Amino acid sequence: MKDRLLPRLALLALVSLETVSGADAFFPLMAWNWAPSDAATFQQMRECGLTVAGFVSPKELDLCHAAGLKAIVSDRRVSGYDWRNVDATAARKHVAELVAETGQHPAVYGYYLRDEPGADAFPGLATVAALVRELAPGKWPYINLFPNYANARQLGTATYEEHLETFVATCQPTQLSYDHYALMDDGSLRAGYFLNLEQMRRAARRHALPFWNIVLTVAHFNYREVTPADLRFQVFTTLAYGGRGIAYFTYFAPQVGNYRMAPIDQFGNPTPTWAALQNVNLQVGKLAPTLLQLTSDDVYHFGALPEGAHGPTASSLVSAVGNAPFLVGDFTHADGSRYALVVNRDFLKSHYAAVTFRTAPRRVQMVSPYTGQWIDFTGEQQWLAAGQGVLLRVR
Repeated sequence: MKDRLLPRLALLALVSLETVSGADAFFPLMAWNWAPSDAATFQQMRECGLTVAGFVSPKELDLCHAAGLKAIVSDRRVSGYDWRNVDATAARKHVAELVAETGQHPAVYGYYLRDEPGADAFPGLATVAALVRELAPGKWPYINLFPNYANARQLGTATYEEHLETFVATCQPTQLSYDHYALMDDGSLRAGYFLNLEQMRRAARRHALPFWNIVLTVAHFNYREVTPADLRFQVFTTLAYGGRGIAYFTYFAPQVGNYRMAPIDQFGNPTPTWAALQNVNLQVGKLAPTLLQLTSDDVYHFGALPEGAHGPTASSLVSAVGNAPFLVGDFTHADGSRYALVVNRDFLKSHYAAVTFRTAPRRVQMVSPYTGQWIDFTGEQQWLAAGQGVLLRVR
């Protein structure tokens, strides 16, 4: 088998010498945790393919920068408020102090305000977020939203869509972020996962904002220990829906309850999850220069349709993908060319992606997730592992 495989690999290497431009393009991949003040820890995070450390105090910014990481700053001067009663004058003083101390640091990506607020906190958050935007232009006033399985009492609104629209109208965010943990310990996927992706995709398109998804990397409660396929599935489905950032909950295993098999365990040691996370992060790094040039047009599914999903339409790039459960995200590149991100949404099995395009293309190429080069989407390239996605350029 090895003798047959080597010539084939050599052929693939020669298929195209065209490498995707912008190899150093920044795509946010964040460890969702408060990180310890340790240079080796930040270096290991970067080796895992992460690009953002969240969350760090001002004193860790030099360590982040040395490791090649951006950071979300966590400090009470931006987060330590009664969000239902914010004193705007005091908040300006506190935010100005923090920005004077950190705002010009090259590692700063944003400032942590609040996780999962109800709508009653939005006006106070809007006050501090506006100060961050004013005093630290280009930095993200980080607010992460509930998933769509939060109840009306948590949301503070009658519906999830109303929650999203109220947040945008009140807080005027520069990015959207939410979390959705869908990998259940009975092997199932929580209902509403794809609906939530579509709700965020629509809100992001409507308001011309990028969106992030926080996905599961640690077993806890009744969520399962993630497999490499689970990680691929969460990442590539998010990318297919046009996501422009991914955070992982959590990178470090909390020392409470039944948390287990995070990338870094309670003793500070890497687990098999770390290696699987590194693999998928490095793949995203190769796709990033292209992903960042794409605008989401539509997402559609083949096989059984999940809640919130639809099948291909008359304008879809792809009309069929065999008989397996696939989803496809259609995109338009900044140069006007068309792309499709095809994802095997099976957790357990590889499937052959027999992609049929609505209009026969002259050539279909894929971005190699391992080399960043363009190669033809033929032969063995059309076999997708469980949860795997492939980014296709349609000519």
